[in-house]
Amino acid sequence: MTQRRNPIFPSILQHTFYPHFVLHLLLLSLQAWWGCCHPQCLDYKPPFEPRQPLVFCKEYSKFGCCDVEKDEEVSLRFYKIMENFDHTGYMTCGKYIRNILCQVCSPYAAHLYDAEDANTPMRILPGLCGEYCSDYWQHCRYTLSLLVEDLGSPLQFANLTAKLEEDLREFCNFLELKDKQYCYPNVLTNAELNANLGLVREDPKGCLELCLQEVVNGLRNPVAMIHADDGTQRFFIAEQLGYVWVYLANGSRIDRPFLNLTEAVLTSPWAGDERGFLCIALHPRSKIVISYVYYSVSVKKEERIRISEFMLSPHDENQLDHSSERTILEVVEPASNHNGGQLLFGHDGYLYIFIGDGGRAGDPFGKFGNSQNKSTLLGKVLRIDVDDNDDGAPYNIPSDNPFIREKGSKPEIYAYGVRNMWRCSIDRGDPASGAGRGRMLCGDVGQNKFEEIDLIVKGGNYGWRAKEGFSCYDRKLCKNSSLDDILPIFAYPHKLGKSVTGGYIYRGCQMPNLNGLYIFGDFMSGRLMSLKENVTTGEWQYNEICMGSDQTCRFPKLINTYYKYIISFAEDEAGELYFLTTGVPSATAKAGVVYKIVDPSRRATPGKCSIKPSPVKIKGKLIHFHPKEGKKALFRNKISLFEDKVWLGEKLETNREINQVHKRLRGRGRRRKLRTGSVRLVSANGLTDRGRVEIYIQNEWGTVCDDLFSRRAGDVVCRQLGFTTALAVMKRAVLGEAKTSVRILLDDVECEGEERNLLECKRSRVGRHNFSVNADK
Repeated sequence: MTQRRNPIFPSILQHTFYPHFVLHLLLLSLQAWWGCCHPQCLDYKPPFEPRQPLVFCKEYSKFGCCDVEKDEEVSLRFYKIMENFDHTGYMTCGKYIRNILCQVCSPYAAHLYDAEDANTPMRILPGLCGEYCSDYWQHCRYTLSLLVEDLGSPLQFANLTAKLEEDLREFCNFLELKDKQYCYPNVLTNAELNANLGLVREDPKGCLELCLQEVVNGLRNPVAMIHADDGTQRFFIAEQLGYVWVYLANGSRIDRPFLNLTEAVLTSPWAGDERGFLCIALHPRSKIVISYVYYSVSVKKEERIRISEFMLSPHDENQLDHSSERTILEVVEPASNHNGGQLLFGHDGYLYIFIGDGGRAGDPFGKFGNSQNKSTLLGKVLRIDVDDNDDGAPYNIPSDNPFIREKGSKPEIYAYGVRNMWRCSIDRGDPASGAGRGRMLCGDVGQNKFEEIDLIVKGGNYGWRAKEGFSCYDRKLCKNSSLDDILPIFAYPHKLGKSVTGGYIYRGCQMPNLNGLYIFGDFMSGRLMSLKENVTTGEWQYNEICMGSDQTCRFPKLINTYYKYIISFAEDEAGELYFLTTGVPSATAKAGVVYKIVDPSRRATPGKCSIKPSPVKIKGKLIHFHPKEGKKALFRNKISLFEDKVWLGEKLETNREINQVHKRLRGRGRRRKLRTGSVRLVSANGLTDRGRVEIYIQNEWGTVCDDLFSRRAGDVVCRQLGFTTALAVMKRAVLGEAKTSVRILLDDVECEGEERNLLECKRSRVGRHNFSVNADK
């Protein structure tokens, strides 16, 4: 049984079938799948631009599915085939053979080879257009056997191709792709397909179509996510309740929290409560890990926001020392909302703190409100220096803070006139030129009409409560000539959303099309949005982001749905983007998910973005990640999870790791206890996604006879192993015979497809079979 596609020729032709039956099956199975398609390579990933121009398949140098190494491989195969030709034959047939071989480099290779539909075997040759196929048959029909002879038994292929080569109709039934848009060579000249090839796809309304990958789930209002910035690729994810968890690069979570402030944090299970643990930041320049956190507390029945400092535990690099907490700053909150909640270290090394206006509606405090009052820290962006604070005050004031010498103003203030900034980020700068590096962008939640995105500058006044977005809110204040406020780079009305969540400018490696795109969202409407700067005019162009169709997101592990309430955004150490959502906006509901943003139209050149995480010393246990939303979507899209793992007991491991575990346990005189009905795939090549099915019954592993075993039975096995569905069920020991020491335990297995294991399926009694050889799935 296999979860990944195999060419149909090699598996069928290892056995003795009637030739006309094989031919009929061959022609039937290799018909192209009709319908819409999108650029996709045979490795089930988007195409790319090679880092170096291709030498052989030159037409795909700008965009396709081959790098220089693959191009050379195609070239070698071509010249090996052409050794069979004299000069005349070379000149006549070389172009056909070259064009056919080069289609593995086409950006539409997956469609040409029918690799997108999991219900059909992948073609061994690309689909040709009818007229081109006729020309090929007319001039070079006898070269077909040369194209397929290295894919199986030459003698058997010779018999089959001889029949095809003598009959134009059968020949083109085998090679032709009936979809005239996508067959070769029409796919090269189709204006609709090639007009925006490799660019971010837009729907008819201009909405950018992206996809997602689920990377974390089961969180309780995930409010913040940061990376360790130490080469380990670890994430620290904070929940509103007061937990911070460590996630490794493979998605596993350490069972003990990095920080637990649940006893101190002030929050509630009420939907929409803005209080709680709100942010975490790591000092970027310290030789030891110092963490800064922002959370709500109650002190003598007075609500406050507290900024604290924690040191890393000397005994565990994945835990903070809870006894090391040092309060850096506390600010009294007159109301329970508008708490702000962002901490950032700028490229200047200073800590930036974003505090809300104190709550209630319309900033009603004092004559002008808190935000316009520089004698209070509420409604401000603060900047402080937390270096060298071991022996004195918890922080110092940077000497160039804008209001440090202004009488009556708090020296910590860096910018003012903000209402309730929720999620800010610092631009890493363009990877090539460095343009934009160090810019600070924030989403500021509006009052009744508008949400805004601001570019934060030193000493800037962002207008609240005089203005909301570009519009006047307090008309008297708005007309004050001394206001001198900075306008947003973008504002949107409440028909689009009612609570902005600021995001990041994409500066990662994996999705070159998104470079420079500021991606943000709205908590209430669930909209994903983007802004792109025009460097000439300085204006920012708006585009909404929507999820690609099922077809657009038909890639392994990708989905096109997400939970509505967008709480926060994040980037990893390499600059790839994520966002944090929940299906229930309550601090106690385990409905939070983290999604990675993926552009399905283009990827970076393979190998360019490879990162090997540095090792992490783990104390405690690892809780492995199992996608929930992703598996549903992938099952719907009929895509195999051929990189998934296999369940065994309560630990998730690969087949090879399972065998190693059993070996170690036997060496200790113990054996891991398995449940009756457990299954495993045994592959002679050590592959984890295909192999013979073995089942554990009566304290031994045995094989399963294959005479009645069907796709439905395969699906039952796959779900047990953590895969979504079986792509193919091969019979007659295609994947290798069992050892003579392994007994046949099950025979005549017929499943409906919904059973939990094979023992629940209709079958013969355990150990009873009518097989004479040890052949199985």
